[in-house]
Amino acid sequence: MGAKHFFLTILLLALLLPACKKVEKFAVEPHIEFVSLEPIDEPDNGMDVRLTFKFQDGDGDIGLGNNDLQSPFDTSSVYYYNCFITYFEKQNGEFVEVELPSTLNMRIPRLSDNTPESISGEIYLDLYANNPFSPFDTIRYELYIVDRALHHSNTITTTEYISN
Repeated sequence: MGAKHFFLTILLLALLLPACKKVEKFAVEPHIEFVSLEPIDEPDNGMDVRLTFKFQDGDGDIGLGNNDLQSPFDTSSVYYYNCFITYFEKQNGEFVEVELPSTLNMRIPRLSDNTPESISGEIYLDLYANNPFSPFDTIRYELYIVDRALHHSNTITTTEYISN
């Protein structure tokens, strides 16, 4: 093979190899995985624990923007929030769900405007770990998220955490 053919073969391979790159495909239902529950070194606004989890979503429609206020995301809807958090305390050796005076549910901001596309990454949430109305100090959370198509993720449970 001559130098010209060798160069063309290398050029052709260089052009074709990026096309072979595997694009990750995930299910359209979000999937989450617990990473950690750790104290925040410098608590802000009383939030003293950081919950971190991984996510995957096949169509990239996780998150709500400031303008996402039409049904089903309006303030009177359960889907105003897209991250649902349940608080548990260990009472007499058993974890018991405790309803707090205000909700821990929140709105995760839009993670991508390029739907549909597979996305993945980590999200961290700063939360209150100390329930001033309770004598119990060991807590945990359960969490799931909902995407804009109203697909629910799996539910994760954190490790237990001893609050101050």
